[in-house]
Amino acid sequence: MQRFLVILVVALSLQASVAEWSYQTSWYEKAREDKVARGTVWPQPRSVGTTSARFSFDPTKFKLVADSGSAAVTNKECKEIVDHALSRYADLLFWIPEDESVSVSGDETVHQLVVTVTSPCSRYPSLHSDESYRLEVPASGDATLRAQTAWGALRGLETFSQLVYEDNGKHVINRTTISDSPRFAHRGIMVDTARHFIPLPYILQNLDAMAYNKMNVFHWHMVDDQSFPFQSTTFPDLSGKGAYTKKHVYTPDDVSKVIEFARLRGIRVIPEFDSPGHMMSWGQGHPDLLTRCSPTDFQPDIYSLGPANPAREETYTFMQRLFQEIRQVFADEYFHLGGDEVNFQCWMSNEEVQQFMRQRGFPNTTVGFADLQGYHMKRILDIIYHHFPQRTRGIVWQDVFDTAIVGNDLADVSMNTIVHVWEWNHTRELARVTQAGYKALLSSCWYLNHISYGQDWPQYYGCDPQDFQGTQQQKDLVLGGEACLWGEWVDSTNFVPRMWPRASAVAERLWSPQSVTDSVAASPRMEEHRCRMVRRGIPAQPQGPSYCKYEWNIQSDLPNYRPVITSSGPRVAAAGLVHSVFLGVLVLVAVRCLP
Repeated sequence: MQRFLVILVVALSLQASVAEWSYQTSWYEKAREDKVARGTVWPQPRSVGTTSARFSFDPTKFKLVADSGSAAVTNKECKEIVDHALSRYADLLFWIPEDESVSVSGDETVHQLVVTVTSPCSRYPSLHSDESYRLEVPASGDATLRAQTAWGALRGLETFSQLVYEDNGKHVINRTTISDSPRFAHRGIMVDTARHFIPLPYILQNLDAMAYNKMNVFHWHMVDDQSFPFQSTTFPDLSGKGAYTKKHVYTPDDVSKVIEFARLRGIRVIPEFDSPGHMMSWGQGHPDLLTRCSPTDFQPDIYSLGPANPAREETYTFMQRLFQEIRQVFADEYFHLGGDEVNFQCWMSNEEVQQFMRQRGFPNTTVGFADLQGYHMKRILDIIYHHFPQRTRGIVWQDVFDTAIVGNDLADVSMNTIVHVWEWNHTRELARVTQAGYKALLSSCWYLNHISYGQDWPQYYGCDPQDFQGTQQQKDLVLGGEACLWGEWVDSTNFVPRMWPRASAVAERLWSPQSVTDSVAASPRMEEHRCRMVRRGIPAQPQGPSYCKYEWNIQSDLPNYRPVITSSGPRVAAAGLVHSVFLGVLVLVAVRCLP
């Protein structure tokens, strides 16, 4: 019996030692605390005043309410946006499991946030929407959020949700006053769904992430050479023969869901239908649209079909009918018309195009083909400006501007058109575009499909759209920019993780004051923001060795994933199993040692 007791004591001691080791997570917590800034906001607001005075929340009693005397209740359009937002953020504000929460009895608490909207609202956000807001968590009384529009209220609600943090089992917030508005009106994400099809749930998940980062434009590069997934009711063969399969399409209902999901988050949806290049998938169902290429000495393996055929009037009749359908589907006034990377060699090889060029007086030179591209884009721009003048403005890639310069005829490009700069000489290009009087967008330094080992978000953070030589009047013509994720190496398996939080760096650059430039100082906020997105169900990739308490659960359903949150994590669970088995083995040994 004495021998058994000795063995049992040793077993229990060893079990306690293993248990102590397995539950020693404090060093992880400390490592995280050294790297994060709890309760901070991303993107950085224009003006923040905060103190150490702190208030707790009782999740069972706290309310988000709309001011009954304001447009948030009295205006139908405002009310719809605000009501949806209050419901969403009620689910996002609190996350500590009930069995891990600590009572706030006796604490000073915040009872409600009152949201006031001072002006009537439009149904859809636009380039000119006011997104400013003022948020106050005072020393006493209700927290207040005041905005001129529902779109500003959305941004303020996101900020309020980020101010809430966890401390010793409680949801808390510091006394804070914020006055905020974006630096740029156009803060976009471009997604390519042609080179790889992106299923609808992942597009919606990305829109959620955009809202968490105060991004407000979803540039949908829907079709390209590789596939045509837009299901047109006017020309069903475009997707019927041009999509990868009949399942790899976006139906009219899918597109409507995306637009509505985005609208409720204050996000504009701008479609892109590129021409005259990048149209090979169009030719699968409508080959007469495209130029038939012939082999040349310069390019003996040329494709059989190339860019749009600019010599045929039927090309523009077709485009007008398609654009009419697109205008009925998409609500935003802007329409991206592409215009980049046109294969002049194919036009050079086609006798019909050559004859047309001679009739127009275009020489068989680079200048002549630039003139031909300019002719095509002028016809395309004329369609949208003449047939849909009240509700359509064009955006084009910089190639359209550049070829107009080569052809010495900028008159082909309407001054209502925005020039989207994407090539690497962006400072020179922005100076040229704005000097000519055009509005501009920047993407050159924000191609997120370019990946490298290590942390790359600081390089995106350091690129400023107004960093070029020019007058202030020129710089004011830069409306903002877009982070682009081209789809050659991206599909639903890596789309959202590759986008976030790298696109968050672009979000802050486009929202925050120009003086906010220090990526080292921003790093603790970035770490906190990345973990917050993971907690909300966005599989944002890590930015180096770290620890996020709320690990993403790959087995969860999309898009409305909300993770199961525990304070222990898999290491503790595994270690608990180890020391339980260890104890059981020792007890069995002890029993066998009994006389």
